[in-house]
Order: sequence, then C-alpha cells, then structure tokens
Amino acid sequence: MTTVETLTIREMCDTYQVTARTLRFYETKELLSPIRAGSRRLYTKQDRARLQLILRGKRFGFSLEDIRQLLDMYNRNGSNQAQLARTFDLGQNRLEQMKAQRDELSVAIAELETELQGAAAALSAFRDAAE
Repeated sequence: MTTVETLTIREMCDTYQVTARTLRFYETKELLSPIRAGSRRLYTKQDRARLQLILRGKRFGFSLEDIRQLLDMYNRNGSNQAQLARTFDLGQNRLEQMKAQRDELSVAIAELETELQGAAAALSAFRDAAE
C-alpha cells in the first residue's frame, strides 16, 4: 500500500477491485465516510482500513449491518475488547453456519453424482439397444 494520505474514488476502485457504485453504497450505509472536496471523494487511511474489513466481512458472509456495528465499536484510544468479543461471537456463529452449508452441499453433491451415474447408465443402455 502506498503512503499517500488520501485516495480518489478511482484509486480506491483500482486498489481494492470494487466499483465506484459499491463505494458510494457503503457510504450511504455509513460504513465509509470519505472527505468531501467539492464533488470529489477522498478516502483516508482509516477509510482504506475500514474497506478492507468490510470486504473481509463480506467474504465471510457477515451482513452489512453486522459489519457496520463492529466497525462502530472500534475505540481508537482504548480497549477494543467489546469489539473483539462481538467479532469472535459472530465469527463462531458464521463458521457453524458455513460448516452446516458445507455438509448439506456434500450430501447434495453425492446425491447428484449418484443420479448422474444412473442417468449415464440408462443413456448407455439406450445407445446399446439402438445399435
């Protein structure tokens, strides 16, 4: 990451592989608060750190509301124990959900493979009968 104090919306998009629409959406959801210089948005180091956390939270499947609440709990001058504890709880819950989804997906994959094997055998039988 560069040591530049602020980035423009285009630079943010290029750096984090997001669209300008995404950044504006996060701004309306009060997840980001860029500096306004006329009609330009300038993103600070704090905005960049917040965006990285937003993108990580989204990748883990956290809701935007959960992410906003976690970001709002940050205390620059004090202990972030409450934020860490809440993040841990949300992470534990999300991990359990993801494991359950994985298990359900494994069952569905196995069932589909079985069905496809049966269909392949039936198609082969039709082809053999046609010859």
